[in-house]
Amino acid sequence: MKIISYNLNGIRAAIKKGLVEFLAENDFDIVGFQELKAMPAQIPVEVFEALGYHCHWFSAQKKGYSGVGLLSKVKPDLVETGCGIPLYDNEGRIIRADFGDLTVLSCYFPSGSSGEARQAIKIQFLKDIQVWVDELKKTRPKLVIMGDYNVAHNELDVYNPDKAKKMSGHLPAEREWMTDWLDSGFTDAFRYKNPELGEYSWWSYRRSNRSYNRGWRIDYHSVSNNLQDQIVSCRQLTDVHQSDHCPVLLELK
Repeated sequence: MKIISYNLNGIRAAIKKGLVEFLAENDFDIVGFQELKAMPAQIPVEVFEALGYHCHWFSAQKKGYSGVGLLSKVKPDLVETGCGIPLYDNEGRIIRADFGDLTVLSCYFPSGSSGEARQAIKIQFLKDIQVWVDELKKTRPKLVIMGDYNVAHNELDVYNPDKAKKMSGHLPAEREWMTDWLDSGFTDAFRYKNPELGEYSWWSYRRSNRSYNRGWRIDYHSVSNNLQDQIVSCRQLTDVHQSDHCPVLLELK
């Protein structure tokens, strides 16, 4: 099973940059999108359906902002949106699909880079999603939670750790949350298969950062530990350029 997580930074812009062709050239079973920046009516769903995907979207109420999607070659048994907390659900941050005993989520965690108010919301979201997922695990223990977490966990995940540790996304409290998240029963699939590899999933558009590989790894596949032995590989597809992020590919047995 091939699963990709991809923050598109605008699905309509990504389509113009070759997103559909990228999907057509590959055989992904499940695709998780983040940061759609579009309402469902604005998404040309037919181009994805033509590739054999069942498509599900959860957009923010605010136009041109946030939003997540899940595409799958196999029709899900169940699709649910949100986590029941209006502040986050109004921003279209979580979509869930069940396939037999496997549950897959595409999530777009808040960013705190715009100021203290959004950083406070981000920290609260991190606390709240842990509680929500702990409850979900009671009935759906086999989980893949993919998406843009907006957190770089350790020094290998940022190109300039000394500078990054003072910035939202790599603050001590965020890194500690990520450690606790993984300790609660998840495996960071990329780091599990590549313990010493420095590889990034996002680069700022400023100062040609991508061409110099000055990036951060903030996109993850958190795989429940009961699926750890089924992780075949997980890598950033760094040569794919439809966004300021790149797709992250997880392969499961």
